[in-house]
Amino acid sequence: MKAWPFFAIAVVQVSLCLAHWFIYRTWIDFWWPLSQLAALALRTVVFVLAMSFIVAALLGFRFSNWLVSALYRVAAVWLGLLNFFFLAACLCWVAWFACRLVGVHGNRPLIAATLFSLALIAGVYGLLNARLVRIRRVPVRLPGLPNSWRGRTALLFSDLHLGNINGPRFSRRIADMAADLNPDIIFIPGDLFDGTHSDPNRLAAPFKDLSAPFGIYFATGNHEEFGSAAHYTEAMKRVGIRVLENEKVTVDGLHIVGVTYGDSTSPLRLSALLESLHLADGQASILLHHVPNRLPIVEKAGVSLQLSGHTHGGQVFPFSWFTRRIFGKFTYGLQKFGALQVYTSSGAGTWGPPMRVGTHPEIVLLAFE
Repeated sequence: MKAWPFFAIAVVQVSLCLAHWFIYRTWIDFWWPLSQLAALALRTVVFVLAMSFIVAALLGFRFSNWLVSALYRVAAVWLGLLNFFFLAACLCWVAWFACRLVGVHGNRPLIAATLFSLALIAGVYGLLNARLVRIRRVPVRLPGLPNSWRGRTALLFSDLHLGNINGPRFSRRIADMAADLNPDIIFIPGDLFDGTHSDPNRLAAPFKDLSAPFGIYFATGNHEEFGSAAHYTEAMKRVGIRVLENEKVTVDGLHIVGVTYGDSTSPLRLSALLESLHLADGQASILLHHVPNRLPIVEKAGVSLQLSGHTHGGQVFPFSWFTRRIFGKFTYGLQKFGALQVYTSSGAGTWGPPMRVGTHPEIVLLAFE
C-alpha cells in the first residue's frame, strides 16, 4: 500500500488541529476568563471538532448509511465555519495590535464578539448561497462549426459531487433545470459524483428522464477516479449518458472528445491521445477535460473548445485567491488560449463545506453562433 495517502491525511489533520488550537487560544484570550471546568469542556469540544472531518471522510469512503451521512454533513458544515472562524481569530489579533499601535484601549471581548459574529454570518450566507444554482447563458463562436449547429444550444454542468451532501433530490433538481432549458446537447466534464461510498444508481436515477436530441456526454473527473471509475460510469451508462473514455464521436459534423482524468494528468499520454484523434482537420471540436490545464497540448492538437470544471472558482473565500494563483484567468469563465477557447464552470455542487462565499453555483447554457 502506498504511503502518500497516509502522509497527506496526517498533514491535513495536523493542519486542522493547529487551526483549532489557534481559534481556541484566541477565544480564551479575548473573552472573559473561563473557569477551569468551562475551559476543559471547551478543549474537549474543540478536540472532537478538530478530528471530525477526517473521521467522517474516512468513514464515508467505507460505509454508506444515514449515520455516516449525518456525521459527514455536520463535519462538513463545521469545516466551512472553521475557515471563517480562523479568519476571525487572525483579525482579532490584527485589530488588537492596531489598537495598541495607535494608543487606543481595545475592548477584547467586543472585538472577539464582533468578528466571530461576522464569521458566523458569512458561514450562514455561504450555506444559503450554495443552494442557489444560477443559469448562465454564454454565446460561443467556433471556427469550422457546421452550419447546422448555428443557433443550437449546449448545456454544461459539472462538479455536482453527488454523495453524502448532494443526494438524489439535488440530482433531480439539476435534471429538472436542465430539462426546462431544452438544450440540443448536454456536456458533463467530470465530478458528477463525490467519490464516497454510495449507491451511484440511486444518485444518477433522476437523469434517466433527461434527454437531448444529440445526446448527453460525460468524461470522468478526479473524484470518479478515487476508487473504481467503472463503479460510477456503469451507473451513468444505465441512465443513457454516453461516457467518453479517451475517444471521439462526431455528431452532425461536430467532433466531441472526452478524456479520462487519469490520462489527462500525463502530458505525454494526453498529447499522444489527442494527436491520434486527428482533430486538426478544420472541423470544430469540443473537448471534455475536467481540469483547465495542459492547454498548450490541447491547442496544438487542434481542439476548438475545451469544457472544464474542477476549480469551483475557489468555492469559498479565501481559497478563490489560491485557485487564481494556480489556474490564472482559466479559473472561471470563457477564456482564450491562442486559437483554443476554454470554458471553466464553477460547478453546480460543492466539495467539503456545503458553502459558497465569493463564488456561485451554476449550470451553463452555451449558444452556438
